[in-house]
Amino acid sequence: MPTAPPTVSPTVSPKGDLPRSYYTESAIDAPSRAPAWGDTRADVVVVGGGMTGCAAALHLAERGLSVRLLEEHGIGFGASGRSGGQLIAGFGGDMRSVRAHLSPAKAQAYWDLGVEAVSLVKDRIARHGLACDFAPGHIDVAVKARQVRELEAMAEDWTALGYPGLALWDRVQTRDRVASDAYVGALYDPGGGHLHPLNYTLGLAAAAEAAGAVLHEGAPMTSYTETANGVEVRTPGGVVRARWLLLAGNAYLWRRVPAIGRRIMPVGTYIVATEPLGEVRARALIPGNEAVSDCNFVLNYFRRSADHRMLFGGRVSYSRMDPPSVADAMRRTMLTVFPSLADVRVDFAWGGYVAITVNRLPHVGRLGRRVLFAQGFSGHGVGLTSLAGALMAEVVAGQEERFDLMARIPHRPFPGGARLRTPLLVAAMMLHRIRDRL
Repeated sequence: MPTAPPTVSPTVSPKGDLPRSYYTESAIDAPSRAPAWGDTRADVVVVGGGMTGCAAALHLAERGLSVRLLEEHGIGFGASGRSGGQLIAGFGGDMRSVRAHLSPAKAQAYWDLGVEAVSLVKDRIARHGLACDFAPGHIDVAVKARQVRELEAMAEDWTALGYPGLALWDRVQTRDRVASDAYVGALYDPGGGHLHPLNYTLGLAAAAEAAGAVLHEGAPMTSYTETANGVEVRTPGGVVRARWLLLAGNAYLWRRVPAIGRRIMPVGTYIVATEPLGEVRARALIPGNEAVSDCNFVLNYFRRSADHRMLFGGRVSYSRMDPPSVADAMRRTMLTVFPSLADVRVDFAWGGYVAITVNRLPHVGRLGRRVLFAQGFSGHGVGLTSLAGALMAEVVAGQEERFDLMARIPHRPFPGGARLRTPLLVAAMMLHRIRDRL
């Protein structure tokens, strides 16, 4: 089989300290923000400049509250600026975990929040004119007959919960919509979609600033203290005093706040972007321009870019050790799905961490009276981050019911403690990889 080596390029983008990727090289213009200096005050301080933090800052500022957002690196540095950009309804975990802890009515309300998450993203894009290449539609593809049955059960459950528009496809229909012989069936959701995640995050940040929020880059939280009147958050440049603290660092904050870090696991995921294929060739691969992900536990996901590249991701690393060559490893995987791309060059290859929970449901809650957190979106972060930002803003405004509903789902720490939890997870994932092949 012919091979084409990836373009060799710097690993760091000139746009701040974000790792170089297709996203950084096609990013919209964004200003540099100063670190936080001196002693400042705000109604709310938000830690984390990704989708969660920027959405929270926007929702809060729109309510007339003063907001200071602290980002250790640049806006969108984490998964928000590196992910597959897939907007997927529902949750990474299934509803059985929800129904085990909530009444039928509360479980329905929990599900409705997941649906609202997708609508919030679309609303923000439309309301603020965010230039993030949004395209509608998501397809779950089955690699084997067992997974077709799983998709049928999922479609039945989602439909019973009131979710509209789903369509099950057989092998022929799937082949017509995804030009690969790798799949035997699919579930199509017209309500999902995909977008340029970094540009979406940068757009949220700009909208938050336009609403009055103040954003800082190069401003890590070194510690925080809850006081009688609120919180004090320390950075290398000073102290921010606020009534509320929102922790929105997700996979990049887990070591700094062990109380919540034990309940998430940062895992590496990787993406390549091919050279531009041209509109005709790109359209032939995914004629409807939907986002696609397979049903394996260690899944692959892919989509077309606005300039007609193939963006192909997967190869999750639970050990947090990167493969020797992301470009070569992901290109080999891509060719198992699209062997017709054997003559195509890889222009960009990158990776980063997403945070998962044991039950693959989002983890939200409180650390004290005035400290809220949201994390562990488990592959559904494009939608659930906007929801989490909105729910935390509601708590600050005195509306706690919806946040508390999501916080009612218990989350176990990953077993093994600080030293053994990663090896234990790697061993468990090896079993899942074996099951994926059966």
